[in-house]
Amino acid sequence: MNTIKINYDGIVNYFIDRSTNASAESFNAKIKAFRSQFRGVRNVAFFLFRLTKIYA
Repeated sequence: MNTIKINYDGIVNYFIDRSTNASAESFNAKIKAFRSQFRGVRNVAFFLFRLTKIYA
């Protein structure tokens, strides 16, 4: 019952708008996969540049 109270707004939002956060979760997974490939990157600006070019 506590889980429903905590997530009540998200649950109601799904039934009102028929929208979920699946696209955001998918994007986060892609960023994690990309970040795992580039461990030890020294140039953060270049890392962010590559990230925007691949997933924009």
